[in-house]
Amino acid sequence: MSVQERKERERAGRERLILATARELAEQQGWDAVTTRRLAERIEYSQPVLYSHFRGKREIIGAVALEGAAEMAAALRAAASAADGPRARVTALARAYLDFAERNPAVYDAMFQLDGGLAFAQEDTPEPLKDAFAALLENLGEVAGDGVHPGLFTEVFWAALHGLATLTRAGRLPPGDAERRTELLVDRLAVV
Repeated sequence: MSVQERKERERAGRERLILATARELAEQQGWDAVTTRRLAERIEYSQPVLYSHFRGKREIIGAVALEGAAEMAAALRAAASAADGPRARVTALARAYLDFAERNPAVYDAMFQLDGGLAFAQEDTPEPLKDAFAALLENLGEVAGDGVHPGLFTEVFWAALHGLATLTRAGRLPPGDAERRTELLVDRLAVV
């Protein structure tokens, strides 16, 4: 292994450590607790080392969002592939989405609530974000209904899932009806 390859591997390892630590801190104490000073203390590197990887918290949030998008896409595809038939796939997809949001609140916030400097629904949208949307579209396009553009249907279904995830987490919806909400969403929006 060359010196350059070793340095690149060490740099990538530091970057993974920074992101893992930021995620852990955000999940435990919220994103307000994630500062470059606290990260530097936790990973035992100087703040200039952190700044050599990320220009600040916004870039860290963006990097966590991209990791989260890749993880969500994998979870959505796994759930849908394990289901049999269009209705079961859409139901599994909805449950997987809501489960991801519930299990990873800080990552979900990085993806959809906080400013990570990422473009959505544009030419320069990063690939992991496009792929997460594609994981929804792959399974929702077949249930959009006649004359309904699959991408538009996917946006509306995604918006409904996001609303359920956000309102449930904020305590605005009674927790006992989560499964019924998912079934209602699938029954009323998907043509299966």
